[in-house]
Amino acid sequence: MAIHQRTRAEVLEELGVDADTGLTDGAAQERIARYGPNKLVEQGKKSPWLILLDQFKDVMVIVLLVAALVSLVLGEYTEVVVIMAIVVLNAALGFTQEYRAEQAMDALKALAEPLVRVRRDGRVQERPSHEIVPGDIVLLEAGNLVPADGRVLKSINLKVDEAALTGESEPVEKDVQAIQAAELPLGDRANMVFMGTTVTYGRGEAVISDTGMKTELGKIAGLLQGVEPELTPLQQRLHRLGKTLAWAALGVIAIVVVTGLIRGGDLETIFLTGISLAVAAIPESLPAVVTITLAIGAQRLLQRNALIRRLPAVETLGSVTVICSDKTGTLTENRMTVTILDVGGHSQDLSTVVDHSEEILRARLQSGSPPHLTAMSVLLRVGALCNDAVLATAPAGSRVSAIGDPTEGALLLAAHQLGFDIESLRSEWPRVAEVPFTSERKRMTTVHAMSQEAQGADVPWASAPYVAFTKGAVDSLLDITGQVLADNEFRPLDASWRKRIEDANARYASQGQRVLGVSFRVWYEPELPQDLESLESEQVFVGLIAMMDPPRPEVRHAVQTAKAAGIHPKMITGDHPLTALQIASDLGIVEPAAPDEKVYLTGQDLARMSVEELREVVPHVSVFARVAPEHKLNIVDALQSEGEVVAMTGDGVNDAPALKQADIGVAMGITGTDVSKQASDMILLDDNFATIVAAVEQGRVIFDNIRKFIKYTLSSNAGELFVMLLGPFLGMPLPLLPLQILWINLVTDGLPGLALAEEKGERDVMSRGPYHPKESVFSRGLGGEIIWVGILMGLVSLGLGFTAWKLDPSGTWQTMIFTTMVFSQMGNALAIRSSRDSLLAIGILSNRLMVIAVVSTVVLQLLLLYVPFLQDVFDLRPLSAEEMAICVAVSAIPLVVIELYKWVRRLRERPRLATQDGPA
Repeated sequence: MAIHQRTRAEVLEELGVDADTGLTDGAAQERIARYGPNKLVEQGKKSPWLILLDQFKDVMVIVLLVAALVSLVLGEYTEVVVIMAIVVLNAALGFTQEYRAEQAMDALKALAEPLVRVRRDGRVQERPSHEIVPGDIVLLEAGNLVPADGRVLKSINLKVDEAALTGESEPVEKDVQAIQAAELPLGDRANMVFMGTTVTYGRGEAVISDTGMKTELGKIAGLLQGVEPELTPLQQRLHRLGKTLAWAALGVIAIVVVTGLIRGGDLETIFLTGISLAVAAIPESLPAVVTITLAIGAQRLLQRNALIRRLPAVETLGSVTVICSDKTGTLTENRMTVTILDVGGHSQDLSTVVDHSEEILRARLQSGSPPHLTAMSVLLRVGALCNDAVLATAPAGSRVSAIGDPTEGALLLAAHQLGFDIESLRSEWPRVAEVPFTSERKRMTTVHAMSQEAQGADVPWASAPYVAFTKGAVDSLLDITGQVLADNEFRPLDASWRKRIEDANARYASQGQRVLGVSFRVWYEPELPQDLESLESEQVFVGLIAMMDPPRPEVRHAVQTAKAAGIHPKMITGDHPLTALQIASDLGIVEPAAPDEKVYLTGQDLARMSVEELREVVPHVSVFARVAPEHKLNIVDALQSEGEVVAMTGDGVNDAPALKQADIGVAMGITGTDVSKQASDMILLDDNFATIVAAVEQGRVIFDNIRKFIKYTLSSNAGELFVMLLGPFLGMPLPLLPLQILWINLVTDGLPGLALAEEKGERDVMSRGPYHPKESVFSRGLGGEIIWVGILMGLVSLGLGFTAWKLDPSGTWQTMIFTTMVFSQMGNALAIRSSRDSLLAIGILSNRLMVIAVVSTVVLQLLLLYVPFLQDVFDLRPLSAEEMAICVAVSAIPLVVIELYKWVRRLRERPRLATQDGPA
């Protein structure tokens, strides 16, 4: 039998403790030895050395290390230095990112270390959280952090905010009664408190049942530790690309070495050719440029209130196919707000009531005011006076917020919004007694004395010395009311009125709203009764107040944008299904369904499902309500097993495992816990769901730009390989030297590659589906373009060099090949800025960084050609003006051909694009 099913006495007997005296210090020490300290224990944490070692396991890095070793053997020390510099830089960046990501457990530990008031040896003492043991009697009051899991022994209006653990937007009222149901989500275990949650109201006592890793928070910590980090889509693609290039390089080297030996070539020359081909095949600048490109994207996202914690997350955003979002504080504003006032059968939205605020303030009985406005005036006054929350003004004085229970805060803010002076109300009707809220009665009553100012007011209770105001569940108030305020009169609460009120209550509840009833009783005797609960009878029912945590106004558009981009938003929350479904419907997350179609699942539904059943149903369900932390993790895992790229948003401790498991975890920067932030890949500084969609757009732009760089660098490398392979078969000496190829790959590839990161998105960036994570980096025609552009650049460079070599074998032919290859790659970089539009259409100066990169590369190339020291290092010879003009003219051929190719492509795509883009 679970602990929440047992009575108070049974729990105390099992734990061997007296509630009035608590444990002795000796018993507590013995239990610490038996159960261990109340701490979250880390398991299997990666050491910094292991993290560092992992940086050298990438295939491309291994190939570079082999190339460096061969260069060292051949005495090519410049190549060794350049290659190792790239490897070390890439390893340093990777180590920094992964090491920071391993800090999530530290945040969990810090969250669970409060000082605790505990009863030991009959005295109340303060003890550090880690000294708490099962059996300790812990005293709780508003503001306390619950130190461990426990069974409630005493509750005096005790309410606990469990949003960080369960996702509930409302604090949970606690009581001491045993609960019969065995399988309950955490949010429904009203007689339990849990480590890491916060007491927001009242006070109470609890006996600790579980500590450390045995707590619900500890179970989450275990789940978090058990999540293995997955490679991002970009990492997977680059990993596959590295393998492909490595095998291609080995194959080409093998061909050259075998054919060289067959032809009886010099062994050193053969090795030199082999290392040259290895350098030509592997884009050495790719890891560095990709990292820097992602860093630039991260800076852009920071300007849009999205802080990136792991650089690959920038690209992962662009591949997202599903966004699993928590409701409270992410899709909604995380504040209860009064939406509807219902009096005398008249219902009105608060937004329209505001237009009549002056009339409501002046509304009096028998004064000619519209009856429903008079009743609303009474409704708002009672809601503000039968209330323990207080208003607070921001330092700037412009924003008013409520401190206390969110429901009571919403009532105060509604009255304040309509012009009521809360302090004046409370001074005119000072509280003299109260009957606190209990779960059995489901209501709260406050008794107020009449001041001189109040007795002069024309209100139902003006002539009496006392009035009792009551608010609570509607069915509870109907049990104690005999009249209803309607048309400025007190009318009998007959069956017709009762049905009208019950129907309104059911209607608002079905819309996912929280509904409160308000009533009052005038007490004409000079003394209050001894039994204050007797005032909770013969009352007058005033009306209903409906409230909810409203959706963020900008989220609906963000949801529509996400859907248009092929992304499926899903709500995963601990809230009630009706509330979740209403919010999801308002935001467009769920569409009207067929009568037999299940549009949401609850945590209990998920608990009954097998892994296979969950995988079948999860793609088709958009709302998951009343879920536990392990359910969130299972949902993300099921989606990933179906090939989805999942972004998970959240702010609580309960979200941390799913945030870490997701392809990209998105934490809330304002309301998020340290745990969720440390487990995430990205933090929203404004807690705005719309920021995620904006970040997805930026992620797609970044990934498109990375593809452009891969296309650019591999087509350039393909041209180099073509030159190096075909040249010897034409009887030429080595067309390019290893250091010359390194110069092309690092400088000529690197600078324009960085400039490509500044490109704006293509026109269809948010109207096409995302790239599938298993989709090859060469998909959608990229591989074919790399090959033919590479062959084209190789042909023009080798053709010019072969002609010059034939005319003068001892002349500048090798320098001309080198220069033509560099300049043709500049043309390739300019043409590749857009896969669809011409260079003139997007504007040559629209990317100033590209202009700077091209000009800088040309200047550097000229320095290599005409500075004697650099000529010697790169084994170059200066070109004459005529030779330089020929190189420039020939190198422009690839730019012209690529632009013609894009023109033909636009002609073919014009009908489809016209339909897709629609009217301007």
